[in-house]
Amino acid sequence: MIAPSILSADFANLGAAADAVANCDWLHVDVMDNHFVPNLTLGPPVVKALHAHTDLPLDCHLMIDDPDRWAPGYAELGAANVTFHVEAATDAVQTARAIRKAGALAGLSIKPGTPIEPYLDVLREFDTLLVMTVEPGFGGQQFMAEVLPKVRTAREHVRAGHLRLFIEVDGGIAPDTIEAAAEAGADVFVAGSAVFGADDPGRAVEALRAQARGSMSV
Repeated sequence: MIAPSILSADFANLGAAADAVANCDWLHVDVMDNHFVPNLTLGPPVVKALHAHTDLPLDCHLMIDDPDRWAPGYAELGAANVTFHVEAATDAVQTARAIRKAGALAGLSIKPGTPIEPYLDVLREFDTLLVMTVEPGFGGQQFMAEVLPKVRTAREHVRAGHLRLFIEVDGGIAPDTIEAAAEAGADVFVAGSAVFGADDPGRAVEALRAQARGSMSV
């Protein structure tokens, strides 16, 4: 599944950006609060407007403080998947349950420096694991291959039946990195500049999808 990140799109024309990738699987929306990460981007009004404009499932990635309070609201606005950071949460399980109750899939994200092992049991409450392959906060960073062992660990637990979730990677995903992420076991790929920096974003989505399918871990 390819999830283009509108963080790399033209903010003055987000509706047109969504239309340009109508063939994608999820539309990734990066929400940053200038507290948890040193950047400020989109919030509930934009998510509401995008949901009204497009039929694409919105994949909201909350890089914010106090997600326990704010995350369920994004599900209520129509997001299909709402992911928050374990590093910012007080009660990840209860927040996941609140997101699901509001009608969305619940996702847990971990920074590059956060180990996955302490959260393997908690992940049974989630539908998505988002492994950051860059430090959260800015687009256009270089892919960090050193975090791929976390993807492999998650995939092993899914194969064994211990977990049932999507394994998503976010950061630096491009034609020269997506195959390594797919081989490690990821099945949802967030791509920003590799899609919206292309002359034909829709064609870029198809090309990335084909690369990932050809390299996916069985």
